[in-house]
Formats: sequence, C-alpha cells, structure tokens
Amino acid sequence: MEGERKYITAEELKEHNKPGDLWISIQGKVYNVSGWGKEHPGGEIPLLNMAGQDVTDAFIAYHPGTAWQYLDKFFTGYYLKDFKVSDVSKDYRKLYSEFAKNGMFEKKGHVAFCSLASVALMFLLVLYGVLRCDSVWAHLGSAMLLGMLWIQSAYVGHDSGHYQVMSSRGYNKLAQLLSGNCITGISIAWWKWTHNGHHIACNSLDYDPDLQHIPVFAVSSRFFNSITSYFYGRTLKFDPLARFLISYQHWTFYPVMIVARINLYVQTFLLLFSKRQVPDRALNIMGILVFWTWFPLLVSCLPNWSERFMFVAASFTVTSVQHIQFCLNHFSADVYVGLPEANDWFQKQTSGTLDISCSSYMDWFFGGLQFQLEHHLFPRLPRSQLRKVSPIVKDLCKKHNLPYRSLSFFEANKSTIRTLRTAALQARDLTNPAPKNLLWEAVNTHG
Repeated sequence: MEGERKYITAEELKEHNKPGDLWISIQGKVYNVSGWGKEHPGGEIPLLNMAGQDVTDAFIAYHPGTAWQYLDKFFTGYYLKDFKVSDVSKDYRKLYSEFAKNGMFEKKGHVAFCSLASVALMFLLVLYGVLRCDSVWAHLGSAMLLGMLWIQSAYVGHDSGHYQVMSSRGYNKLAQLLSGNCITGISIAWWKWTHNGHHIACNSLDYDPDLQHIPVFAVSSRFFNSITSYFYGRTLKFDPLARFLISYQHWTFYPVMIVARINLYVQTFLLLFSKRQVPDRALNIMGILVFWTWFPLLVSCLPNWSERFMFVAASFTVTSVQHIQFCLNHFSADVYVGLPEANDWFQKQTSGTLDISCSSYMDWFFGGLQFQLEHHLFPRLPRSQLRKVSPIVKDLCKKHNLPYRSLSFFEANKSTIRTLRTAALQARDLTNPAPKNLLWEAVNTHG
C-alpha cells in the first residue's frame, strides 16, 4: 500500500555521500550502492560524484535498458519524499524513450567496421612507406598518415567505451585494447577513468579532470585560488611557475598540443603502475607493451636520427588536431565550481559543451565529437545517429532557454584562444593572485 512506504528527505539523502556510505535515488527510489563502486563498470568516480542525490537523468544517459533489472538488490526500502521532476528532465526522458523505441541506440551502421578497416589500411601504408621507400618525402607522408591513423583509432576506442560496437562484450573489449593500448599507446583504462569523471561533472573546475591542466593552462581565473581537485585528490597550486606559464597560454596553446601526447603516455604509465584499482590491469599493460614494441622498432628503421625526429614530430603534429578538438569542445564553454545537482544535470551538460559545425562529409574526421552536446546528453547513441538528433536537441534547448552553441572550427579556435587570453591577462596582474573583483569576473570570464 502507498501509505506503508518509508520516506527520507533530500537532505537526509545528502548525508549518504561518501565511500562506505553511498546512497543514490533513481526515479524517487533510494538505493544503497556503498559496496558497488569497485564492481561498477563505469568505475567508482561517477558514483562518488553523484552520491547523496537523485541521479535519474545520468542513470538513463549512461545505462542500457537491461541495467534496470539489477537495481532491486540495492533498494533500501526508502523512497524520496517530495520527489519532483523538472520540466527539462521530463522532456529529456521522453526524448530518450522515443530514441530507444525507434532502435536508435542499436543502429550503429558500419562505422566501426569502416574505421577499423581504414586504420588497418593506413597502418599497412605506413609500414610500406617506412620499410620499402627511400624518399624522405615518403617517410614524411607516412608520419602524417600515422598521425591520422592514431586519430581514427582513438575514435574507435571512444565509441567502444560508450557503447558496444562489436557483436559481444568480449570482442568489444578486444576492440578497445587494440584501438587504444596497442595502436595509440594510451590505455583504455586511463581513458575510462578520466572520461567518466569528465562526463558526469562536465566543466566543473574542481571535479572535471579535462579542465585541470595547472600549471600549463587555466580556463578561468578561479584556478588562481589554488582550488582542490576532487578527481585527483590534490591541490592545483597556482604558484609562480603556473602564473608565468598561464600568462602566455594563448601563445603556447598550439605548441603544447603538439607534444600533448607525451603527457598522455606518462599518465597511462602512472595509472597502470599505481596502487589504484585498475580493471584489466594486466591486459592494459600487455597492450601498452605492444605499442612500445612496434612504434620504436618502426622509427628505428628510418635511415638517420634527423628523419626519425622528423617522423615522430610530424605524426605528433597531425594528431595534435584531435587534442585541439577536445579543447575546443569545452574550454570556452561555461564553467562552475562543485558538482551538478540532480535537478540541473541536463543544464550543466548544455552549458559546458560546444559543437563544431561542419558538413556531413567531414563527420569521419571529427569522429562524431563535433556533436559534443548531443554526445553528452546521449553518450550511448552511436555517432552515426548524432547528426540526425541534432535538430531535435537544438529545439529542446530552445524550448527551455538553454544554450546550444555550434561554431565553425575556425570560430571555435578563436573562442578558445579568447578564453585563454582573458585568463592569461588576469594572471599577469602580479599584485592580485585572485580575480580582481566580481565585476571583472562577470565581464571577462565565462560560467
């Protein structure tokens, strides 16, 4: 009977928001997931970030319909008192239901097959160019083709991390390890760890790892207060070195993007050989060893050190386009401190993302991530469907007076550099390490 139900308030739910005491609410039912973090396929970070509140929208976004059957074993017997659903959430859930009924989450097209086939073909051409050609121009072309290969392989890894691109979970994991660890040298375990944190707390200065690049970059002057990264569990210190580097970040942005791949290699090793619990650690290490076997051997086949340096530099330069794209999607969007609340998760996704407008024939180049907002709202939606749902998402944002930003690649670059320059000029004010005042913050920054 309805009257026999047990209820707790939203304030009482908030008290259960730490490891060992982690409760969440989904559609008003309260679940105790304290012991689930280590087994959760998405890792512990999303659960910790959303603990103590209603997470219905996030749960719907990241889980297939089959996940609902596993909730009962976590049910506490409590319901959330005065449970309400915002108009935005109602429309979002209705839209998700319509996409599911139309089978859009299962209609993946042949993107994965075509991408893997193109990666294999490019790899063969790279091998031919290095091993069978003597021309320095052939070697340069091979290096540039390798950079493009890394870009396309990363997209396959991204797709397989969000939804099953292969016929089974086992083959899907194999695709992740091949496209990520073996081919690009970047661990899929590291990607999942950081990427899940990014999606849940999109553009949160203290929770989103994709914005935490101190001492090299700072997208907001609020970093000058040496805020705490709850993702990494340490203080992001705004020290003299950070002040100096950030003061010129709008000039160093593109050069840093060229060598940004080195940081990803380092982060991969730091995670895989850390004390942190890493799913499939042994497989990830084996995949990394595959990369660090074939890539140095390939480079060593070039005739001299100048060509070897040219080869690595050219391949990194081409791949930097992808690193730049990742920054364009978020650096100049709105930022905030803290976590998204249950009633504004949808809004935080819209305000923290920026789309890149392009013709359909360029979709392969951007890997579907040019529809960044659509991807954040429906992360399980195959990239072949994102262009189709874009007008629908735009109408939904317009209906609820939410931002829908879509800029050309050139304009997105301008917007990003403008954001970096604003923070750089603030960092140069040696007399004032914190933001000048509320008016300055309102006029010159974002979020």
